Amino acid sequence: MRVDIWSDVVCPWCYLGKRRFEKALASFDRRDEVEVVYRSFELDPRLPRGEAQPKTPLLAAKFGNGEDEVRAMDARLEQLAAADGLEYHLVDGIVGNTFDAHRVLHLAKARGKQAEVTERFFRAYFTERRSLFDHDSLADVAADAGLDRDEVLSVLKDGTYADDVRADVAEARDLGANGVPFFVLDGRYGVSGAQSTETFTAALTKAFED
Repeated sequence: MRVDIWSDVVCPWCYLGKRRFEKALASFDRRDEVEVVYRSFELDPRLPRGEAQPKTPLLAAKFGNGEDEVRAMDARLEQLAAADGLEYHLVDGIVGNTFDAHRVLHLAKARGKQAEVTERFFRAYFTERRSLFDHDSLADVAADAGLDRDEVLSVLKDGTYADDVRADVAEARDLGANGVPFFVLDGRYGVSGAQSTETFTAALTKAFED
């Protein structure tokens, strides 16, 4: 069975949902029969490509909150992630356009390293506070996960996999996904959000039973 997971590399709920799903899959009897494919989704495609910006004022303007409220929200998320074994450093972080990061993830898929690069991108951004928004940073982090750095830079320069990213985003919209993470099991069952491990276990069981 195939599980498609739409996510964005700067989405804290996506990393949390990924970890909870992985826990469910690890204890699932038929885990060896499950193929996981990560799909692209952009939370804010309007951000300029190639540069990082302070996240706190952007979120404050987006949600109509004060910056202190955004910091408090990030602090709560850090605690929530810690309960699932994830180390987040969100307060006063950076953010940027993720289109190029998603192109690198499509390269990773083509090279059989999508799972490794996806995990590395999440950890780099949320735990290490590294940028995923310029070509050199993306190439450095992707190389950490086993991709060839020169090939990553070549893909980024040439615009390769842009259509693949757009196709993923369009499919998510067609499926009615307005946010991420969004999981589709066996092309039939949708699970939205960073649900509990128990919910993911139940979804896997139902998908196989049907």
